[in-house]
Amino acid sequence: MALVAAFTGAYILRVSVDHRPIAHTIHADTYLNIFLLLLPFWILTFAFLGLYNASIYEKRFTEAARLFIGSFIGLLFVVSYGYATNKVVFPARLVPVYGFTLAFLFLLVFRNLARYIRSELFRYDIGITNLLVVGNTKIADELVASLANWQISGYRIVGIVGNVKENQNRFGKFKVFPTFEAAVAKLHARDIHSIVQTELYSSNQENNTILEFAQTNHIAYRFIPGNAELFVGNIVVELFRSSIPVIAVHQTALIGWGRIVKRLFDLVLGVFFLLIASPFMLAIAILILLFGGRGGIFFRQTRLTRFNHEFRVFKFRTARVEYNNLMPKEAFTKMGRPELTKTFYENSEYLSDDPRYSKIGLFLRKTSLDELPQLFNVIKGELSLVGPRALVPQEINLATKRHAILSVKSGITGLAQISGRKDLPFNERRKLDLYYVQNWSLWMDIMIILKTFRAVLRGAGAK
Repeated sequence: MALVAAFTGAYILRVSVDHRPIAHTIHADTYLNIFLLLLPFWILTFAFLGLYNASIYEKRFTEAARLFIGSFIGLLFVVSYGYATNKVVFPARLVPVYGFTLAFLFLLVFRNLARYIRSELFRYDIGITNLLVVGNTKIADELVASLANWQISGYRIVGIVGNVKENQNRFGKFKVFPTFEAAVAKLHARDIHSIVQTELYSSNQENNTILEFAQTNHIAYRFIPGNAELFVGNIVVELFRSSIPVIAVHQTALIGWGRIVKRLFDLVLGVFFLLIASPFMLAIAILILLFGGRGGIFFRQTRLTRFNHEFRVFKFRTARVEYNNLMPKEAFTKMGRPELTKTFYENSEYLSDDPRYSKIGLFLRKTSLDELPQLFNVIKGELSLVGPRALVPQEINLATKRHAILSVKSGITGLAQISGRKDLPFNERRKLDLYYVQNWSLWMDIMIILKTFRAVLRGAGAK
């Protein structure tokens, strides 16, 4: 519908609305018949791009990128058809341009409209999935809590299998059964659309009973491992010794060719950004010399990057000389204001008028211009443009999953920076770093860089 509407609209805009002469006289029915003939191939292209996979539903940016690529490939296919058959498809050269633009926009609008309609239908009990949760684990608690409101989630929990006494207190509004057999004896198989098992029982027979019941009654079955974090990241199913199926779990998706592509991406964009930033960096250096008090232009500090590798990070000096290279507690104690330490950490490591910094330093930190010299670290290969925040050893020791965070290069910007880092506590920022490590993609890097520019212009999250 979106594609037909787009190319019909393109024809009308150029042929009917625009009164300039057209290159070829193509009747509307001929034009539309050719397009409808090729439409299935266009839909097939979208299928190859994964636009009809369930996994794309929550990935809005990935979906938009694939729609853009699919629209372009489909347009090339139409043009190639005209070339191969020696037929004129478009009455004017602007028609494919209008068609491509409208197709991309209409596809986005139609898909979001479909999402909205689907969510609205949930409120009328249409399209609801009846779910039976099997397991007595923390993951089961989180799952039930996240799906509790069926009008929003689209899942109605028809029962929970686990310890009745414990679960009845936690899940009072849901039916709780002591065993799977008791659950299916009470519930009709036709009333269960999906089963989620959150723990493996010691008895293989019991596990097989659940799986066989699902398969026999054509019920969707999913298993959530007890150690869910083991399966977060890059998962590959492969044959070990050519015959034994194994699940390989990597700490990060950034492996193999991904590392090479990311390094080339960093090198090309790093040099490009450095060339653009050079005049600004020279002006900032002069301002620091004039108004930044005694001391050098640059601030150097030992930070950690991939595989616990230490390096010296470059930044423009923003602190007053007497507080340079001191931890916050040491600096506030030295200036005789130790009470600021508590305020600093309670406010997510931020003070609006931090006395450790000069006036020019506060301006540089607010605009994030103090980060520009880190482009040298990027070109040297010590940093990446996008990655977890490069922390000092004392800070990284406070982070959970620090080894996972240090499985990729640290970055100048990242998810925490574009999420408003001054408003996020330390642990929340590290969770965002961990999510990036486990779900890396080049497209994610591009979106983070674009959002970083927006955040810098708005002054969001700067510290």
